[in-house]
Amino acid sequence: MKKVWFGLISIGILFSFFNGKPEIVSNVILYDLQKSVDLILSLVSIMAFWSGLMRIVEKSGILNKLSKIINPVIKILFSDIQNNTKAINAVIMCIAANMFGIGNSATALGIKAMEEMQKGNKNKNIAMNSMCMLLVINMSSIQLIPLTIIKMRADAGAVNPNDIILPTIVATTFTTIVAIIFAKYYERKNI
Repeated sequence: MKKVWFGLISIGILFSFFNGKPEIVSNVILYDLQKSVDLILSLVSIMAFWSGLMRIVEKSGILNKLSKIINPVIKILFSDIQNNTKAINAVIMCIAANMFGIGNSATALGIKAMEEMQKGNKNKNIAMNSMCMLLVINMSSIQLIPLTIIKMRADAGAVNPNDIILPTIVATTFTTIVAIIFAKYYERKNI
């Protein structure tokens, strides 16, 4: 991956020189990098808040109660991790983080869920169906409150940054349903 990024950057720099516009490179280095750092710093507060909240939910036992409530859905979607409470809880945390639009925190929770599922995986070289399902759900991910997008829209000066909520719920619900249907189809086909 390092080689790919190095190649892309090198091609970009060479392209700017061949077109007689090397100032573009310095503008990107000086201005756009500062904008990206500002964006990251503005999102840190949201990620810290939700990561802390998720940790409280996990430590307080609310997560275990929540997993009992949504256990019927989990049994259908993640059939091969039923006896692994840690894996189920990690999956629930990951899905919840994605639903609230905090994808950066969901990445760490997704890695934890994958590690827990891998412990119960009989063939360590092949992903379990539950691992594939988690990836599918993470990629399509129903978003109830897309906090990152709302924050970015607010920072950009949107009049009503929250007006994206309903279209986001509709679009992501549709994509998640379609993704789950295809994942279950291929899961059954491979049996």
